[in-house]
Amino acid sequence: MSDSKPSVTLYSAPTPNGFCASIIFEELKAIYPSISYTPVKVNMSQNEQKEPWFLKLNPNGRIPVIVDHTNCDLPIFESSAIALYMVQKYDKDFHLWFDPSSDPTSYGQMLQWTFFTHGGVGPMTGQLAHFVRYATEDIPYAKTRYLDETKRLYGVLETGLQNRDFLAGPGRGKYSVADIKTFTWVGVHERVGIESLGEFPNLKAYLQRCRARDAVQAGYKLLQ
Repeated sequence: MSDSKPSVTLYSAPTPNGFCASIIFEELKAIYPSISYTPVKVNMSQNEQKEPWFLKLNPNGRIPVIVDHTNCDLPIFESSAIALYMVQKYDKDFHLWFDPSSDPTSYGQMLQWTFFTHGGVGPMTGQLAHFVRYATEDIPYAKTRYLDETKRLYGVLETGLQNRDFLAGPGRGKYSVADIKTFTWVGVHERVGIESLGEFPNLKAYLQRCRARDAVQAGYKLLQ
């Protein structure tokens, strides 16, 4: 970290959405060393995200949240919004996203897959995790419903990754925000009862490919 005032403060925790944010920052830091941020781990087991100081930043009481000190201490919540905001403001060379002016096709693909996970893979996996790991009563219908839907969405990703390394961009694709949003959710498959990705070989290779990145490992380690 820089000794000067950080550009951004990140409030996060070790969840798929939390890791999405920390990985975005580590990826940007690796490309642009002048970017500095302060990570603050939110203790969700103590409901710290529901305390008044946090609700002033995010009235929805969820992590992650950033405060951009270079923009009048602006708070931004929702992991997809944070990811898109950070690359659009700080990644001027389009390493982690696509120029909507010169490559609107890839930009559209990036948005498509980002929000496919934001509105589909993420919520369905989250519900599955709740009924498998945290529900106070066993509800087989709910477990089956969310397991089947999560695996169906994995099938969509499997198709989208056919002959590709990453979800958006020409040819075999380019690692982008869409991937960071997606693989962090797929990466919890064992914790929600999907022990193997054997029936999704493209998705399995994709997850391994993304996890192998140095900035990804740093982003995970940051919140552990």
